[in-house]
Amino acid sequence: FFSLHGFDAEEDLVGNLVSMSTNERIKAIQKMPETMRKKREIRNKVLKEITKKSRHRGARPSCCTQCLQGAAVSFRRFGNTLSEYFHQLRVWHKTLKIIGAEFGTSVLSYFVFLKWLLNFNIFSFLINFGFITIPQFLAAEPNNLSFTGLELFTGAGYFQDTVLYYGFYTNATISKMENGPSYNMQLAYIFTVGIYFVICFLILLFSMAKFFSRNFINPQAFSVNASKLLCTWDFNITNEKAVKLKQKNLCTQIKEGLTEVNKEVQHFSIMERLLRVAIHLLAWVASLGTAVAACTGVYFLSINNLELFMKGHRNDLERQSAMLVLPVIVSLLNTLIPFFFSWLGHLERFQTPGQHIYVTITRNIILKMSMVGILCYYWLNIVATSESQCWETLVGQDIYRLVLVDFIFCLLGSLFGEFLRRIIGTTVCKSLGLPEFDIGRNVLDLIYAQTLTWIGILFSPLLPGIQMIAFFIVFFVKKVSLMRNCQPPCKVWRTAQMMTSFIFLLFCPSFLGVLSVIGVTVWRLKPSEECGPFRGLSSMYAAVAGWIQILESYTASKWVVWIYHNLITSALFFFILSSFVLIVIYLYWQIIQGRRTMTELLRKQINN
Repeated sequence: FFSLHGFDAEEDLVGNLVSMSTNERIKAIQKMPETMRKKREIRNKVLKEITKKSRHRGARPSCCTQCLQGAAVSFRRFGNTLSEYFHQLRVWHKTLKIIGAEFGTSVLSYFVFLKWLLNFNIFSFLINFGFITIPQFLAAEPNNLSFTGLELFTGAGYFQDTVLYYGFYTNATISKMENGPSYNMQLAYIFTVGIYFVICFLILLFSMAKFFSRNFINPQAFSVNASKLLCTWDFNITNEKAVKLKQKNLCTQIKEGLTEVNKEVQHFSIMERLLRVAIHLLAWVASLGTAVAACTGVYFLSINNLELFMKGHRNDLERQSAMLVLPVIVSLLNTLIPFFFSWLGHLERFQTPGQHIYVTITRNIILKMSMVGILCYYWLNIVATSESQCWETLVGQDIYRLVLVDFIFCLLGSLFGEFLRRIIGTTVCKSLGLPEFDIGRNVLDLIYAQTLTWIGILFSPLLPGIQMIAFFIVFFVKKVSLMRNCQPPCKVWRTAQMMTSFIFLLFCPSFLGVLSVIGVTVWRLKPSEECGPFRGLSSMYAAVAGWIQILESYTASKWVVWIYHNLITSALFFFILSSFVLIVIYLYWQIIQGRRTMTELLRKQINN
């Protein structure tokens, strides 16, 4: 009786599963509290029943249905092939796995950040090229200047009359047909740059939030100990090289977890504490004094450089050499002084590698952002008021040279700096050993380069494309230098929140400082009279105000005028919006604190 009852129940179950859709059927079978063998038997019975019914009905799909099914299968195969092809194009995917296995997450975080910036600049280049450069090609006049090759280093000469710089762009409305659609270059230029910075702002905010939730409040971040041994291995791996790489990666993760678990708190006597505080104070005085001296030198050098440029030179070679003095000195200071900061960090003997890296990053960002601030003051207050015919192009050329020379010094630092340090550590002074990868210095080099790119977008719209190529080369040069010249960190440590810190430093002070520079340029400074899309206007923003005045005469555009007057130019609206954002941030912060407390309670319960 019981066997018959069980047979009837199973028949009912199979009948119910047959009537379900494919996705519902799969989920229902997965949720059954049965063994895998039993689930397979039920699935096979369901498939047999479906096959019997289709044969019994004799339902042969129509020609149209067969064509649609064939097209769907072909499209799915094409999509899978395309995804595999794009997966192979991700040349850094395997590289990041190798770096993480060999050098740990601390070094890996630098390369992840570099890849993130590379993708960011690809997006920037596509926006500027699509909405600013391509329309300008339609109205461009032929360039009569000769190309000598020096322009690649100076950015002047032949490049001066190309789409690379602000001064080449027209202020006319572009139209290829007499009564056809037109393209207002002034509005396209300012709206493209403005919307681009809004998108950058949102991307940085969402990226910080994503990495923060992943590394600070995600409970999986706490899952070390036994789960690393029991639940991490991927049994789909069959390739021998992949197995060894996965073993190295897992070994490094376990070491990092054990370092956190076995972290010892060092106890110092009163005299030792006073000595450490004195060393820290002296190091900070030395680092800040060095930064002030470097910024003072750059300021006076920039003023002298403008005077030499305005006076002219006897020949073109002298003029080209004078252009390279400022970027070479600035890049030289940005390359040498961080080595001094790293040496100070080793003298201070921090308790953890994380403290050493964060202090070094703080000192480097003070140095680099101060120098960028001095250069921005020079561009906006001295170059912009000079007698130059097109001061925007001069600023664009300065930034182009700074980006290019900084890229060259970055390559030289990897090819010769780390290489020579390896030769010295392995032959001359073997007690030094192989060098470690300086994360703080290299990360600040990336933030400095991206800051220059953001500032230069208004004066050189194609600068993200140049930076994109530079970052791509830097990625592989740094990878080769790391593998050949550097050793893994002596103290293995886990860096869950480092990527969040990098993007936060990119957002503040870098991105917020750039917004202030762009704001002053657009709203306060008078554009050049003889070049660029805003020639003859009192400010770049006057183009938007003039456009709104034109729209006021059209009834269909009244809503745009209302938004402009009541939202965009209204201080009350931004005050209310800021208050609302602060309230939302406070509420989310309280939610995060509650989740963190709950996570700690759950961890204690698991331990119990």
